[in-house]
Amino acid sequence: MSKLVAVGNHVVLKQVEAEETTKSGIILTSGAQEKPQEAVVVAVGAGKKDEPMEVKEGDRVVFAQYAGTKFKLDDEEYIVARQDDILAIIK
Repeated sequence: MSKLVAVGNHVVLKQVEAEETTKSGIILTSGAQEKPQEAVVVAVGAGKKDEPMEVKEGDRVVFAQYAGTKFKLDDEEYIVARQDDILAIIK
């Protein structure tokens, strides 16, 4: 597997899978599933001189709906986004 290295103030995110059932037990088809805006940080760039990175690898985050660029590597889907596209860290 290739190691991903983010540059500058960018992060590489692995989006969390959508729930297949609702809390009440209704099974959703793939078309009805809404992709969550939640991801795990896979790689973090070094940041910029005046903008240190606030996230680290392994953090679970919420990101802006149309953030970043999606790409596929070794049959895995990732999103490369700027740190500014991260809205919150889930603790």
